[in-house]
Amino acid sequence: MTPINYVNTPEQLNKLCAQIKICTWLALDTEFLREKTYYPKFCLLQIATPDWVACVDPIVLPELDMLFEAIYNPAIVKVFHSSRQDLEIFYQLTGKLPTPIFDTQIAAPLLGFQDNPGYAMLVSSLLNVNLTKAHTRADWSKRPLSSAEIDYAADDVIYLCQIYQMMTEKLTQLGRADWLKQDFAELSEPTHYQVNPEKAWLKIKGKNKLTGKQLSIIQTLAEWREQHAQAENRPKNWLLRDELLFELAKLQPETVGELANIRGINERIVNRYGKELCQLITAAKNRAPIPLHEHGKAAKKTQQQEAILDILTALVRIRAEENSLNPSILASRKDLEALLSDEDDECPLLHGWRYTMAGRELVGLLKGELMLGIESDRLAIIEK
Repeated sequence: MTPINYVNTPEQLNKLCAQIKICTWLALDTEFLREKTYYPKFCLLQIATPDWVACVDPIVLPELDMLFEAIYNPAIVKVFHSSRQDLEIFYQLTGKLPTPIFDTQIAAPLLGFQDNPGYAMLVSSLLNVNLTKAHTRADWSKRPLSSAEIDYAADDVIYLCQIYQMMTEKLTQLGRADWLKQDFAELSEPTHYQVNPEKAWLKIKGKNKLTGKQLSIIQTLAEWREQHAQAENRPKNWLLRDELLFELAKLQPETVGELANIRGINERIVNRYGKELCQLITAAKNRAPIPLHEHGKAAKKTQQQEAILDILTALVRIRAEENSLNPSILASRKDLEALLSDEDDECPLLHGWRYTMAGRELVGLLKGELMLGIESDRLAIIEK
């Protein structure tokens, strides 16, 4: 078994960077904490190739610029599983994102796995190894880390190396190696990791049930909460929980006394921000809300719309069968409804391998450029 190199001195880091520079790809993972912070606290970076494994200690090491420069080399493929949170840390620390990326979670459905499979499931399915869960809730910020914790963290990249090699070989055999380029390129778009406080309200569940003054208050308070959480580096729910935002929108307190009487509000928040919150609520009541782009419950579809969805579903089934995929992995009914509504730019069928496999033709059907027909007792896509 390859020994794990625990890197916690500048000298060790220099040697590791020299190793990285001659690599064509790296398996990467991070350990972090964010229970008490807004931004993730970077605690450990695991790196592996088939030849070596390293765990880098960012808490002990004073400077990591050299390491990030080596990793960010565009000639090196960065392999992750479920990379969003890892890339958030990279972006937070460096202000930029590495390229190119390979994400095994995104690649897995092209090889017959369910959408968004967990790492442990892939390791079990592909390598017949059952990962331990002993340190799932470990405090990665404490030092020293135990040897068992280091082994546990290293497993996240040791097996990732093997999975990556197996996946790339199978994708190449199936002629799908290039299908994921757009999906992976989108992971390195900075907009995914930039939080705009003005849009914070969009993530609040139940907002579509509000109208008028209540919606305006929710929008205003969500923006305020996000700004202060960022500035103080504290979880936003430590300031105001979502359910409390709804209470404030409903009760609309205009004085600090009224605010203090609301059940569940923290006394510290009242003392520190009470006057400001009341002023924000009063101003929001007199301002038109940002219009909802959601429509709540979708209107009942007409028979014509249901028929069109059936036709789109038929095309999805054809392409899924040809590529040995479960049709639900390629496109769900909800995905097809989003495509039909022509209101959702985030529809998976308009991006990446799903667009290549079926999305382009589905759009062609909706535009009347293609049609479904029967040829030799089989459904076929026919160009008009």
